[in-house]
Parts: sequence; C-alpha cells; structure tokens
Amino acid sequence: MRAALFDRYGPPEVLYVGKRPTPTPAPGEVLVRVHVASVNGGELLDRAGKLRLVTGRTFPKTSGVDFVGEVAEVGSSVTGVREGDRVWGLLGRKTGSMAEYVAVRPRQIAPAPENLTPVQAISLLAGGATAVTALREKAVIKPGERLLVRGGSGGVGSVAVQIGKLFGAHVVALASAKNLDFVRGLGTDEALDYRTTRLSELGRFDVIVDTAGTHQSRFRRLLAPGGRMVAVTPDFDRLLPSLATILASTVHGSRRIRLFSGNPDTKLLTEITRYAEHGDIVPVVDTVHPLDRITDAHRALEAGGVRGKHIIQIT
Repeated sequence: MRAALFDRYGPPEVLYVGKRPTPTPAPGEVLVRVHVASVNGGELLDRAGKLRLVTGRTFPKTSGVDFVGEVAEVGSSVTGVREGDRVWGLLGRKTGSMAEYVAVRPRQIAPAPENLTPVQAISLLAGGATAVTALREKAVIKPGERLLVRGGSGGVGSVAVQIGKLFGAHVVALASAKNLDFVRGLGTDEALDYRTTRLSELGRFDVIVDTAGTHQSRFRRLLAPGGRMVAVTPDFDRLLPSLATILASTVHGSRRIRLFSGNPDTKLLTEITRYAEHGDIVPVVDTVHPLDRITDAHRALEAGGVRGKHIIQIT
C-alpha cells in the first residue's frame, strides 16, 4: 500500500510517499480503507525531530493520527463492526493514518457523521476530541464562564471555539487579522488580532485553551482566581522552561496549567459524531491535498495563518 513516510528528521521535504505492507488485522482488530486524513501539529513536531526523545531513531517513520474510511476486513472475535461500515477514528499516541489502510482496535473507531463528506468530517475529528477533552475533562468548564482560545482559526482552535459555545461559555478567540471574520463565523463572542491586542486589554478568564505553547506564564496571569489553563502543547522551542512553568503552576497558586496527551475512545468519538450530525459543530476545511503533495500541507501548516484543517486525500 502507499503511505507517507520519512527516513530522517528534518523539514517538510523529508516526507515522501513509499510502499508499506498492507496490514492484516489481528484477532480483535479491524482493517480500515482510509479515504482521508488530516495534518495535525504533533506530526510537524514528530517530523522535525522535536519529539525524538520519545519517537527514537528507527526509520522509516509513518505519519498521521486521524482518518475517515470504510471497514475493509474484520478480524476474529470482533463484534458490532461489519465490512463496508463508514467509520472515523484516531490512533491515539501512534501514527500511520496517512496510508491506504490502517489496522485498529474497535475502541479506536466510531460511525462517521452521515451528513458530512469524508473531507468535511475529518476536519472536525482530532480538533473535536482535543477540545472536548480539554474543556470538559481537564478544565471542567461551566456555562457562563469566560473562555480564551489562543489560535482560534487553527485545526484545534476552530473547533474549540465551537465546543466552548456549545458548553455555554463566553468565548474570546485570538487569531490573525485576516482570519477574524472566519472565527466570528464559527460563533465566537469576540475575535481579536493576536498581533495588536494587548494582554492587559483582555480582562480575566476562567478557562484558557492554549494551542500555541508560547509565553504561557504571561497568559497564565490572565486567569481569574481558580482559573484553569489547558496547554494543548508546550513550547518545544523552549521546552524545559515551558515544562517548568506548567509544573510550577500545579504547585503554586490557584491558577493552574494542565497539559495532556489525548487517547480518545469510541464513546468520545461517538459524541463528536452526534455533535456533527446535529450541526452543533461545522466543518473547518482549509485545503485538500493529494497524498503525494503531503509536503505542501506540512509547509502550509508550518507557515501559520490557517483556517481549519489541511486535509490529505488518500483514496
């Protein structure tokens, strides 16, 4: 099968489309024919080598964590899943969805939204899982609380502002000037230019969802007493100081930063399916790329200023 691979850490140009054996589903697994996947921030860090202490130096490495596709084969002892089922899923802490096929456990998939195309659906999946986990499980956000979303136009932020409104928060989003109308269209209460807005002008927040990772100590000061800040990513260019700030916040003071690594299951994925089918969250597609142009997608995401997700068409 065709798959996105890289043989060394480096810039987007290290990516290429190569051949891998088509996986055979083990007992308790299903084989999914992948139609689309999306590029997520963690994959940029992985490819650049910023996670090498975890990912190691064994190559070639794969890419991609989310997918929408069709069940191609069902392994023994699997129930409740049939060949031909249209599903979406997340690999959790592994990669490999930028390929024609992926073998997964049933707990890693759920029925894909019936009202959306695969391209529309994949734009919501990873961001939706991250946003629900961040806001409900980590921040325990309450109706009426003030929520700040850094990176409100990105793949996670563009869904987080929608989930925040769904959970009853007053949502303020920071984004680039060219994307403010896009973010307002997602239902945010206030959309502000992150380049020109002074932090002193923002007021206090009960919850901050940080998709940028930079200047976390400065944004922490915007939390009201008892406020919670969820860091989707640390600052990998200043990793040790960033982790020190997060760790210190769990010990000192009432304004805490929470960092998490998601590993969603069928229950969470099904919840996001329901939100999508009810129109509670709407697709956020920036650009669709064929698999052999995955380098372009990584380059565009690294450049910033995106509106939603960069999608990779597999089959």
